[in-house]
Amino acid sequence: MALFRTIQKLTVPVRTSNSTNLMLLGRLVSSKAETFLSGTNANYLEAQYLNWSKSRGSVDPSWDGFYESVSGPTLKIEEFEDEFSPKTVSQNKSSQSEKDDKEAKERIKLHLAVQNLIRSYQARGHLLAKTDPLNLSIAAGWLLKNQKPAMEMKGVDSVVVAREIGTILCEEHMDTVFELPERTCIGGKETALTLREIIRRLEMVYCGPIGVEYMHLFDMDCLQFMREKMETPGCLERTIEEKKLIMRRLSKAVYLEKYFATKWPAEKRFGLEGGESMIVMLEEIVDSSTQLGVESIVMAMQHRGRLNMLVNVCRKQLTDIFAQFKPMEPKEPGSGDIKYHLGTFIHRFIRKTNKYLKVSMSCNPSHLEVVSPVVVGKARAEQHWKGDNQGDKVMAIIMHGDAAFSGQGVVYETLQLGNLPNFTTHGSIHIVCNNQIGYTTDPRFARSSPYCSDVAKCMDAPVLHVNGDDAEAVAHVAKVAIEFRCKFKKDVVLDLVCYRRFGHSEEDEPMFTQPFMYKKIRSMETVDKIYAKKILAEGFVTQADINKWEKEYNDTLNKHFELAKKVTKLSIMDWIDTPWTGFFESCDPKKVKETGICETSISTIAQHFCKAPEPWAFEVHKGIHKILEKRAKMVKDGIADWAMGEALAYGSLLRDKVHIRLTGEDVERGTMAHRHHVYHHQGVDGATHRVLDTLYADQSLYSLHNSSLCEFGILGFEVGYSYSSPNLLTIWEAQYGDFADTAQPVFDTFIVNGESKWVCQSGLVVQLPHGIDGAGPEHSSARPERYLQQADDDEDVIPDLDDKNMPLNQLRAANWIVCNVTTPANYFHLIRRQIALPFRKPLILMTPKVGLKHPYYTSPFKDFVLGTQFQRVIRETGPASKNPKDVKKLIFCSGKVAIIIDELRKEKKLQDKIALCRIEQLFPFPYDLILKEFCFYPSAKVAFCQEEHKNQGPWTFVRNRLENLFGKKVECISRPPSAASATGIKWIHAKELKELKEKIIAL
Repeated sequence: MALFRTIQKLTVPVRTSNSTNLMLLGRLVSSKAETFLSGTNANYLEAQYLNWSKSRGSVDPSWDGFYESVSGPTLKIEEFEDEFSPKTVSQNKSSQSEKDDKEAKERIKLHLAVQNLIRSYQARGHLLAKTDPLNLSIAAGWLLKNQKPAMEMKGVDSVVVAREIGTILCEEHMDTVFELPERTCIGGKETALTLREIIRRLEMVYCGPIGVEYMHLFDMDCLQFMREKMETPGCLERTIEEKKLIMRRLSKAVYLEKYFATKWPAEKRFGLEGGESMIVMLEEIVDSSTQLGVESIVMAMQHRGRLNMLVNVCRKQLTDIFAQFKPMEPKEPGSGDIKYHLGTFIHRFIRKTNKYLKVSMSCNPSHLEVVSPVVVGKARAEQHWKGDNQGDKVMAIIMHGDAAFSGQGVVYETLQLGNLPNFTTHGSIHIVCNNQIGYTTDPRFARSSPYCSDVAKCMDAPVLHVNGDDAEAVAHVAKVAIEFRCKFKKDVVLDLVCYRRFGHSEEDEPMFTQPFMYKKIRSMETVDKIYAKKILAEGFVTQADINKWEKEYNDTLNKHFELAKKVTKLSIMDWIDTPWTGFFESCDPKKVKETGICETSISTIAQHFCKAPEPWAFEVHKGIHKILEKRAKMVKDGIADWAMGEALAYGSLLRDKVHIRLTGEDVERGTMAHRHHVYHHQGVDGATHRVLDTLYADQSLYSLHNSSLCEFGILGFEVGYSYSSPNLLTIWEAQYGDFADTAQPVFDTFIVNGESKWVCQSGLVVQLPHGIDGAGPEHSSARPERYLQQADDDEDVIPDLDDKNMPLNQLRAANWIVCNVTTPANYFHLIRRQIALPFRKPLILMTPKVGLKHPYYTSPFKDFVLGTQFQRVIRETGPASKNPKDVKKLIFCSGKVAIIIDELRKEKKLQDKIALCRIEQLFPFPYDLILKEFCFYPSAKVAFCQEEHKNQGPWTFVRNRLENLFGKKVECISRPPSAASATGIKWIHAKELKELKEKIIAL
């Protein structure tokens, strides 16, 4: 490389006589990107130069001029060297270049720091937001106390939010102008701001009365939307009319609570004092939703503030509310419920848009969050009926308490349904009425995260925290939330940070447990006074205006208080949240419609259910073909198994325009692989063939969907769905019957007593696979005793057995129906009866496991035809019935144990000595048919047999009813009492079964 270094030091004379030299230099000038001195050329030139210097004849003469010119003074090669070539530069130029480079790097470093600063505020500014009206806590404090105990609060801003301040960005940079990155809107139309102004605007947006968590969202459009709505200068400004409207709404919310406290000071009502701005939030959502095309809102909320919400948002008549405070005889039968659990609905006229909006507030138990999935299910059902496939017209608003939102798992179960294709409502608005306390429990003992709303972040939902005492900020986040939901069809969470002015209820003394907090609360002005001072100072209203509004509302309250005195009877019907208009009027209350179907329909549905898709179009698993071949043979023989009974029931209802929704963890195939209503293509991933979707051209929708693994949330969802209309059949099937245990609050608060408390009828069917067959304690019993124990029936009262309408009257009076059927035909009629009844009742159905494919659980097609019906009891039809006087033992039973009894008496040749009677409908109890069977065998001793343990199963329910009916003791044949529902040890199972059989045949 000696030549290369030499060329760098020497000049090159331009010889116009040498064309080759000019050509080479021309190339040098034309391309500094890669010269002839670059790379491997330098090595080549140096070798050639050494040869030329030794003997000029050894190199082509055209190079003579070039190599001779290296000693000339006219041209410097270094001027044409590329950036990768070694250089020898003067000391002064090198120093200047280094200085420029250093300054450039510093500028880049500062700009990057500003970008990081902005992003830090966007991601973590909420930690310093002043959202607590009591000013007792900030989220950053929670982080430092829990994660860095030794760190002092001093400097919390730089530690928790933006570490660039005070390290890279110092006081000397505060007045430096920086270009704003594209991913922020704080500049508005400006593209550059001083650092001081950037920080001021970021503090105002992210560390003021609103704390925004949105940087966890996956969708970049969602991120940009939130930036625009929160960062754009002036976005929080309200017009004069909007300010006046906020003031009037606050006055109504505050004065209603004051009126309650004045008139009924000792009455428990769970008032909204301290959180009255929630009315402003809801009213803003209601107004804005109609502008965005929403026609119906389904709401749920906790008891705190419910009366205020019913009046000021749902527009429930004040007279009806005030009447609830005095004891009155109800007009209708039923238990009714306390006033702060009741719901309502109204078609409300929105003056702002001149549109009507249906607002429905769902009834709710004190188990606060049980209603969450119920309301989501109701919204989904209403979307179905309206054909609202994108959630443009119907949406759900769910209000929560802060301790419940973070503490109860059903909140997560509800949230995670949000994006499931068969459960989504295309976005719900969740509002947390954040009292900063759960009954008497401080947040630090109630959750392990800084915010009560943190569970929502794993569902891709933005969270907006807002100070409940800043009414304009509350209105702004409400508007942002409804616009976000309607634009992106995703969940959004509003965390309204407020406080309870009194205790958990008006009867509590909060100073017992939170003395410091309540000393602060007692010094707080009400939110209407705070806002009044603000707008009075701005000059938008006068004190006379405010006094006028307050007087007008007080006059209205007094007027309705006087009207309430005239109400003498309480009507539960006035509080229905989902009326079934016209249904009851169109039904004959004394008649059950036909449940049998014609032979043509049986043939059509059965043939369709046995037919596989064309093999060239859809590749079905070979095991399916075997199942279909077996089905076809049974159809040819005129026999239906359980799967065929299901298909005939569902198919005929779909033909009759009844919408069916069947969900559960494995319902498409069936837990025990008996159903197969959905085939999966064996060669194409995700391709399916839904068997019953193409049964009739004009059939109703069959919504058959596997669900997520959450019984609580899914069952609640289906309960809400079933409330929407009487013209649908909603079925939830547990994977195994005892899996319903985790959904017990739904049974206890909605299904078993919803009609009694709130006049909410439901035709929901709950299918619980049941049978003690050696599968262990968690895959055996559906716990029928639990559902029978909740039946609202007096065991000591026998109905009028001569009344021909007794079976229907029993059903009408029952709170639900509990069955354990043993034939496909009976299942068929039972399911169709759910729709044929002139009312709706929930059905708890113990479905078989072994019986799904057992020949005992089959029915001839003649049992499905017109004129046939559900059999509440299946009487003995074998040899014993031919000679009843010789029968030694009459065994009543329910469910799969009938198989054991029948096989055993055949084995022991006792068909004529032991009579078997299957009780298919356990509740309402079929007294009339059981008595007939008992009288038919005058010499037989009576026993009730169950496969469950003695302290479980139907025995505890049927015993007193049988003995009261017969007037004598009834023997119990069962397994011995047990804490577990079944053993998991095969040896014990075999021993128990052997002993059970011995008791059965003992005469």
